[in-house]
Amino acid sequence: MTSPLDAAAAPPPGCPAHGGGAGLPRAVPLYGPDFAADPQAVYRKLREYGPTAPVELAPGAYATLVTGYTAALEVLRSPEKFAKDARRWKALADGRVSPDNPVVPMMHYRPNCLFNDGEAHARLRQPVTDGLDRVDPNALRGYVEHSADTLIDRFAPEGEADLLGDYAKVLPLMVFQQLFGCPPELGERLVAGMSGIFDGVDAERANAMLTEAALELIALKRRSPGADITSWMLAHPVGLTDEEMLHQIVVLMGAGTEPQQNLITNALRLLLSDDRFAGDLSGGSLPVEDALDEVLWLDPPMANYAVHYPVRDLDFAGVRLREGEPVVVSFAAANNDPALVTENRAGNRAHLAWSAGPHTCPGKDAARLIAAVAVEKLLDRIPDMELAVPADRLQWRPGPFHRALAALPVRFPPVPLTVSTPLPTPAPAPEAVPARAHLDDTHGESEWNARPARQALLSSTPQGATSTPRATASGPRGPRRVWNSLAGWWRGR
Repeated sequence: MTSPLDAAAAPPPGCPAHGGGAGLPRAVPLYGPDFAADPQAVYRKLREYGPTAPVELAPGAYATLVTGYTAALEVLRSPEKFAKDARRWKALADGRVSPDNPVVPMMHYRPNCLFNDGEAHARLRQPVTDGLDRVDPNALRGYVEHSADTLIDRFAPEGEADLLGDYAKVLPLMVFQQLFGCPPELGERLVAGMSGIFDGVDAERANAMLTEAALELIALKRRSPGADITSWMLAHPVGLTDEEMLHQIVVLMGAGTEPQQNLITNALRLLLSDDRFAGDLSGGSLPVEDALDEVLWLDPPMANYAVHYPVRDLDFAGVRLREGEPVVVSFAAANNDPALVTENRAGNRAHLAWSAGPHTCPGKDAARLIAAVAVEKLLDRIPDMELAVPADRLQWRPGPFHRALAALPVRFPPVPLTVSTPLPTPAPAPEAVPARAHLDDTHGESEWNARPARQALLSSTPQGATSTPRATASGPRGPRRVWNSLAGWWRGR
């Protein structure tokens, strides 16, 4: 099998960022099954260039990848030098990158808060942050628990499941539909379109599907507003147009479903395959929280993104960057910069998984709460779970941007549903979740709508000092599973 490190692509004519030299490939591909199987090996090779390296995101789409932590922070925190506005992308504008290139839907300009700078960014971001501020974290926790129970009830008696397809992929969709007042049929099309864009498979068709479904949701909410984030953004004083709303929904959908399912799945994989997180709970260790921290450091669900464009030709980290040529931040590589790595990172949340600077993810607290509750609930309900295949045989989905499993098969002793274990009021299946369940449309207020302090969203994830890692209660051990102890501890908290 040909390694992506051996398959160096020819640079585009006149591209100054792909000169090669010193026996290194000119531009390293970040696509295909080889990169997906072991991206950290590729990042190690790319570090031979220094903190930046030339890469190919898809055939014909070239960029500079930032792999150093300090260099990544400088890009993310220097809007005066690096802009987010993708209309600056010269290779797309002059035809060197075709509009049907699979990475274009993830990179081309949209009038939303992700692809704008300065005052335009502030105006577009405000409805998003204000909408998220209206979500009551306790209500959100309750809905995640309720949805998780509903999904677990379906496969618990079977003794086996694909935790991606049966659980982690469906749960964020249920939460998204609830928070955004999205009818199920529209929600499924939104997710299908977004997944196609992330995978880079028929991305143009996926983008069209995503656009059509989002426009239908906007039209629905203009006709019949409810107590949901979509309606709140439409009613916000900044006065978003339908086009702006479309692209706001796209960016929120992109952040709230695909990366969320990857965070949940990657955390479950780690908990089921790495004995550091299956040790006993003496000393107050919180394995689920530690696993989330480890995933966000090592395998962040968005591995390479935060595309920026130099506003002028400039010297940066020892290389010459040209105006308008994409600079992509590798969160995964920067987080694992050898200058940062220590033996224990538990509790240290200085990673870049949520980005940094003006474009820090506004929903990071809610995203972490959803993931923590989803993992905790599953391990509480089915404590004796194990991988159905060896961890090194799990397949990863190709794509330059995400870190995503294709499936996470597990097996466990069947868990019968008994009268002695009262079930919550069953929530409908994802294909039948009502558009505004639990919402009070009369007053525009609901259980989501308590305007809590944003710090309250961290109720499940106490913020540790970023410079003082917690000690781990147990080191590596022989194979064993003690989720029964975890379940007992969690129920008795």
